[in-house]
Amino acid sequence: MTTVGFIGSGHIGGTVARLAVNAGYDVVLSNSRGPSTLAELVSALGGKARAATPAEAAEADIVVVSVPFHAHTSLPVEQLAGKVVLDTDNYYPARDGHIAELDEGPTTSAELEQRHLAGAKVVKVFNNIFHLHLGSLPRPHGAADRTALTIAGDDLAAKKAATDFLDAIGYDTVDVGPLAEGWRFEPGQPAYGPPYGTFEDPAGTPASAEKVRAAVAEAKR
Repeated sequence: MTTVGFIGSGHIGGTVARLAVNAGYDVVLSNSRGPSTLAELVSALGGKARAATPAEAAEADIVVVSVPFHAHTSLPVEQLAGKVVLDTDNYYPARDGHIAELDEGPTTSAELEQRHLAGAKVVKVFNNIFHLHLGSLPRPHGAADRTALTIAGDDLAAKKAATDFLDAIGYDTVDVGPLAEGWRFEPGQPAYGPPYGTFEDPAGTPASAEKVRAAVAEAKR
C-alpha cells in the first residue's frame, strides 16, 4: 500500500492523515518539534501511523507539506526530489512577512515552493478548505453529495496521483491548471472557503465540482 508522509501535522496535516488512515494508507507524521510531540496523534490514528523526522517522512511515496509558508525553504530538498508533494500552504503576509514576488503578483506561493523543491513534483491542494470541513465532507465514490477539492500542478502524472489520492479519501477533483493558476483558490478568492460552508458550521456544506468550478471562475487579481 502507498505510504503517505506528512511534513507538518497540525490541523490540515493531521486531518488528511486521519482520512488517509481511514482509506487504508500507512502514514508517517513529522513536524518541526520532533517525533515525541506527535505521540497523541499517532495513538489516535492507530497502528497504521508512526512519527518520524521530516527527512524520514519525505521518503514516503506521496508527501503532504503543511507548514507555514515562510518555513517552506526548510523543506528537505534532496529527500523530496522525484516525489509527488501535495502543497497545502498559503501565503499570509501578517504571519509570513511580505514577499514582493507574491505581493506584486508575478508568481504564486506554490511556484515558489516548486522553485525551492526543484526536483519534486508539487501539486497545490487542501489549501482552500477549513480543516473541520475537510474532515467531515468525505463521501464514497459516486455519492450524489460528494465534494470536490481544487488542485493545480505542472506535472500531469503528479496531478493524476493527487486525483487518485483524493478519490481514495473521499473527494472529487477540480483541476485548475498549472501552478501559475493556483492564485485562483488562494486566500481572498471566492473558492477559498465559501463553497464548503462557514466557520460557524463545523460540518460544512457539500460542494460539487460544478459549484467549485463556478467559484474558481469568479477569481480576480
